[in-house]
Amino acid sequence: MSASIQRFSRQQIIEHILMMVLFTALCITGFPQKFFSAQTSLALVDLMGGVAATRLIHRVCGVLFTVLSLWHLAWAALQLARGKLPLSMGATKKDFTDAITTLRYYLGVSKEQARFDRFDYRQKFEYWGLVMGTVVMVSTGLILLFPILVTSVLPGQVIPASKAAHGSEGLMAFLVIIIWHIYNAHLSPEVFPFDTAIFTGRISRHRMEREHPLELERLDLAAQLSAAPAAPPLTPSEVEGAPPLTPSEVEGVAPVTPSGVEGAPPLTPSGVEGAPPLTPSGVEGAPPAPAKSEEPAPPDAPEPGGRG
Repeated sequence: MSASIQRFSRQQIIEHILMMVLFTALCITGFPQKFFSAQTSLALVDLMGGVAATRLIHRVCGVLFTVLSLWHLAWAALQLARGKLPLSMGATKKDFTDAITTLRYYLGVSKEQARFDRFDYRQKFEYWGLVMGTVVMVSTGLILLFPILVTSVLPGQVIPASKAAHGSEGLMAFLVIIIWHIYNAHLSPEVFPFDTAIFTGRISRHRMEREHPLELERLDLAAQLSAAPAAPPLTPSEVEGAPPLTPSEVEGVAPVTPSGVEGAPPLTPSGVEGAPPLTPSGVEGAPPAPAKSEEPAPPDAPEPGGRG
């Protein structure tokens, strides 16, 4: 049994690296614009070549972030439509019960630990939080990128509202990544000092047993089924575990002969049990066959004394 298990594909690894790089660049170029009066912001803006260069880098990274997000969602939707991607990231009732079970365990109320599948409720919460946050950031970012076009359709108040939502959502996303994601991925005692699974695509079997036991059981079962030897082919004359069958007999059944069936009197050409004999001249219930024609009788002899 392998000591590590493939958990993430190459595409998922590349998407995560790109997302990480773009998100970091957006934070570095975005926060100096939000907190423009801070000394750190002034230093970063000067380091990047001024306000114009900072805004250009931020917008380019924002467009790339949008393209990457749309690609991810489109690919996921296509795989779901083809039936090649299970709904392992969808929220279920079990996620709520797992959260309560985990809380009871941490509080010492219960010794039972939740058993997770491919993704636990914390990972699902973080993923869908990222999706919803991306929708807000992309939509408000496009409004700020094309203000004149947007205000030709929508009221002008949408511009300052989008600016406030864009900056606040970016700050919240940054705090969630720093406090929630960095702790679970790197500072948690189970993975400290660094979780390499998303960069190598592999996870140890020991961690799978502890963190994703339901998925591990399913993978082990699939491996056992694929490794099981195939059954020998069946031939027309035999079935595995049964003696060969011949045309004249079946196991436990007496041979059937042309003249009868076991337990029934023989059938003869002249009749069937309980039915009148069949004769060449007819069948029961059918009209009788016409009688064979006879030779015509000779003419009567003349009476005596009659004319000749």
